Amino acid sequence: MINDNFFYLANVTDQELVFLREITKDMTEEQRKGFSVVYNGKRRDPQHILLFTLLGFFGASGIQRFLTNQIGLGILYFLTVGLCFIGTIVDLINYKSIANEYNYKMALESARFISL
Repeated sequence: MINDNFFYLANVTDQELVFLREITKDMTEEQRKGFSVVYNGKRRDPQHILLFTLLGFFGASGIQRFLTNQIGLGILYFLTVGLCFIGTIVDLINYKSIANEYNYKMALESARFISL
């Protein structure tokens, strides 16, 4: 079966799996393996985003935003205690979409890297 090497990713969603299959459909098997290695190194697990968001209630607000390369929001969350906890609560609700958005960007970046 094509792209079986994506099933080992921790907490991979069906939506993410479909997206990964779509962007690697024209790659050779060797390119897919290379893509998988590069992507796995850049990917963020949604459960880790959830845990770092929960740390926002204990004084470390914004770590989840730093992990997803949203440096400006990370600094804002850190200085405003998660926008008075409102931003942290919103991130708790949307942690999967935060992780998915970051992972999609990293998948496209990894695919461009492999195609060079």
